[in-house]
Amino acid sequence: MEPIQFKSPKELQILLGERVRRLRLSRNLDQITTAEKAGVSEKALRSLETGGGSTVETFVRVLKALDALSGLDAFVPTPTVDPMALLRLGKEPQRARRPRKSKPKKELR
Repeated sequence: MEPIQFKSPKELQILLGERVRRLRLSRNLDQITTAEKAGVSEKALRSLETGGGSTVETFVRVLKALDALSGLDAFVPTPTVDPMALLRLGKEPQRARRPRKSKPKKELR
């Protein structure tokens, strides 16, 4: 089995859809009931489960309907902050910094 970090975005969509489908089935729910509970169309749920594309809102609504929102913590973990960096900055960073371009070094003669 290929490690997840080497999968393409499309392959990851399919994998997520399969996992959502297995979760729904483990809860013994059909697509119609799950879609109604999530407030999405059956077509949107089917598209999510088959990896055909979906919105983040549909994904979150379905997870909520399946009582699986705790999985979002693993999916998108809260970033930790380096305490020393906080001391230097005095506050949490609000955006990423671009790396500085290094100047070409002059050769010594």
